[in-house]
Amino acid sequence: MIRMEWKIPLFKSYWEEDDIKSVENVIRRGTHWADGPEIKKFEEKISKFVHRKYTAAFNSGTSALHSLLLAYRIADKEVIVPSFTFIATANTVVLAGGKPVFAEVEEETFGLDADDVENRITKNTKAIISVHYGGCPCRDIEELKGIAKEHGLVLIEDAAEAFGSTFNGKMLGTFSDSAIFSFCQNKIITTGEGGAAVTDSNEIYEKLKLLRSHGRLETSRDGYFSSTGDTEYTEAGYNYRIPTICAAIGLSQMDKIDKIIKKRISNANYMNDKLSNVKGVTVPIPTKNFKHVYQLYTIKLENDKIRDSLQKHLAKNGVMTKVYFNPIHLKKLYRERYGYKEGDLPITEDISRRVLTLPMYPDLSKEEMDHILDKIRLFFKRQFNK
Repeated sequence: MIRMEWKIPLFKSYWEEDDIKSVENVIRRGTHWADGPEIKKFEEKISKFVHRKYTAAFNSGTSALHSLLLAYRIADKEVIVPSFTFIATANTVVLAGGKPVFAEVEEETFGLDADDVENRITKNTKAIISVHYGGCPCRDIEELKGIAKEHGLVLIEDAAEAFGSTFNGKMLGTFSDSAIFSFCQNKIITTGEGGAAVTDSNEIYEKLKLLRSHGRLETSRDGYFSSTGDTEYTEAGYNYRIPTICAAIGLSQMDKIDKIIKKRISNANYMNDKLSNVKGVTVPIPTKNFKHVYQLYTIKLENDKIRDSLQKHLAKNGVMTKVYFNPIHLKKLYRERYGYKEGDLPITEDISRRVLTLPMYPDLSKEEMDHILDKIRLFFKRQFNK
């Protein structure tokens, strides 16, 4: 593991003065730092943006996904998930009492491969979780939707990294029964920590509200902290509520989401254009029907030896990079509890050995990008002149 002061970090959270003002307003109000009106406004803004009926905000995308799986009652059932994703995608299945079944991803968008998913469906399968990797739509999302419908399964989109991305002009998060987004510090918009679940099901929405707040029925328009009456509890829920201050930042971030996405795409296009001519590098250019919002900018190399050498070379030149992701099924928990081993998902394992995520954020400057590009060109010049 490389630890150092980075000239160019992997990401920077984008902020403007209105983000500071939004927090200041809540603090100066002196009340409703929890359960404040900004939370409902934030949820309404998300619903309108994504085009789904209901949004429940959470303190993280992980909390949102865990609550969704509990709401769909996947305990003692199998849930098909990719191994090429952040570990929370699988961990939440375990925490909700289910069994994660790992399926292969395809090489084009690193999303679940529909054919492999169908081959892994059993009589005990309850749900499929499709991940939109790095801000790019999963290539097979329409096929996965059809498979879920044919087999009577729940389809959930883990769109933690893809808020604002579209496929054929349709927002990600609308292809499934329900979906989640993350607003962690490195995501498209950020609340520091935060997340949301979206759905068109009133039943699921009501369950989500119970689960995020101790199983408490929401009977007061003014919220729990403004009510003098007793409250009823119908579930054993969690404290997964998003703080008002975080929701306030989310509101101000939503006001500039189009600008944020435009900056990311512009930077990624510049990187794609310059790196496309570098032999040995595959850049993340989506097909014309995909809107990639580039929460991650991940290139693909020929093998792990070249990838690891490039990462060390960039680190020496002050450029932070990271492997997103190493396979979940090879982590200790999943090897020991479920018996997974190397070779079980050869395509996923091969992709994981060849990917490297480069810095990407809205305010990444041309000078910074040129520094990254120059160092990559230098590396490959040396590689092919050996």
